[in-house]
Amino acid sequence: MTSFDVIVIGGGHNGLTAATKLAKSGRKVIVVEAADRVGGALRGDEFHPGFRADGLAHIVNRLDPDVADLLDLPTTGNAKPMLTAVLSTDGPAAILEGGYGERLIGVSPAEAEAFSRLREKLLFQAGILKRFLKRPPPRIGEIGARDLATFASAGFGLIRKGREEGRDFLRMLLMNVADVADEYLTDDRLKGLLAFDATLGIHLGPRSPTSLLGLYYRLTGEAMGAAGAQFIPGGGMGALAAAFESAAVEAGVTLRCGSAVARIHADRGTVSGIVLANGEELTAPVIVSAIHPKTTFLQLVDPAETGTGFLRSISNIRSRGNVARLDLALDHPPEFIGLGTEQLKSRIVISRSIDHVETAFNPAKYGEFSADPAMEIVLPSLHDTSLAPSGAATLSALVQFAPYDLKEGWESGKPKFEAIILDILERYAPGIRASVRASRLMTPKDIETTYHMPGGHWHHGELQADQLLVNRPVNAASGYATPLKGLYLASAGAHPGGGISGLPGLLAARTILAGDRR
Repeated sequence: MTSFDVIVIGGGHNGLTAATKLAKSGRKVIVVEAADRVGGALRGDEFHPGFRADGLAHIVNRLDPDVADLLDLPTTGNAKPMLTAVLSTDGPAAILEGGYGERLIGVSPAEAEAFSRLREKLLFQAGILKRFLKRPPPRIGEIGARDLATFASAGFGLIRKGREEGRDFLRMLLMNVADVADEYLTDDRLKGLLAFDATLGIHLGPRSPTSLLGLYYRLTGEAMGAAGAQFIPGGGMGALAAAFESAAVEAGVTLRCGSAVARIHADRGTVSGIVLANGEELTAPVIVSAIHPKTTFLQLVDPAETGTGFLRSISNIRSRGNVARLDLALDHPPEFIGLGTEQLKSRIVISRSIDHVETAFNPAKYGEFSADPAMEIVLPSLHDTSLAPSGAATLSALVQFAPYDLKEGWESGKPKFEAIILDILERYAPGIRASVRASRLMTPKDIETTYHMPGGHWHHGELQADQLLVNRPVNAASGYATPLKGLYLASAGAHPGGGISGLPGLLAARTILAGDRR
């Protein structure tokens, strides 16, 4: 039996962030990871001889500056944030430069001005919400001075903008993104982009109430100091995964891969250690679970230690993914209609309009995939040449919407859905089919298996109003501490949510250190 100060379950980026912070404070920390290496959603693999995918996450848009500073992570690699190119089959793409469209190319001056006004409003409103994402959520009935300061800061921010802006914030907060886009814009490409970004990874359509929250969440992130921007680090996403690992090792964290956890030891409401699948026991007074909350409480903890009411709340977390991931091995980089060669390093979006995204979502409500899905495309090998042989290329696409529970079953449905996706890519990149050497489509069920994510949901739970802030993952465990003394949560299922931010891990570690009186 081996003793530590802290055991971290799960070697994804949040687990590594928490472990590094705690180790730097002088704690003896071990990370146990079921997979053969750490990295979580950043963990890539070879999906065809000579061709590697760079992990489930193929773009960074939420890496928190405090996390980057703590771990000395590579946050550059592009001279500027990635472009976003919204494709059209009958003309040039709409190009967004800088932090979520600081400058626009391919749209009319009037539309560019309208988008600028909307962008300013959305970034301001997202900035108000960001104040609550950068710190643990307040606990109902236990509002402290720091919580009051956050509320006051948000209020002063609104006051400084004037009464009209305050009213607009309250009016828009729970609106759907389609209505907001229609208020300001006429270009279907731009409206389609907003609709896509607001619903990516969330089981909502753009006309669903509260769908604007998804866009706010995206815009609380930043890259290279630009709010709403996205980037791929120098050396690709694999370099970022390696940097998280290196930071943990340099801080003195012990990493144990290939070590699945079978049980969390708890007695009369207090944890004391874990038992690995091989029977080995590790002890520690503090356990940080950086895996899905459902796995933590429904599989690893004795139900008698938490109670039926709490377990019912955990089991009711909505966490079924609806995004598929396609990886292609290509003979050469594709040529997309409306894009020049120098623009192929962009984030490429196929989302023609609000109606396109809404129509793509509708079948998913009934367990079916769309015949015309929207998607986000990246060519990772243009950022990291080691991912493909010389002259060849890789393509990754996140495809909306792919229900976890497909009515006909994914065994028969997957080939049909992949054929649909390839047909759409051929429409926007003529000749791409002929250059495909190999393909791999990962449905939410495949993502669940590969990355140990129940439901295949990369946020570990829906980012909707009833599963955010004081209700993430559930109210009784919303501040990282749980009903079990010594057990803390630090995955994407904890506040503030998913994306490659590191915030759940960092805030969980800060909570532990604030309560440690040693």
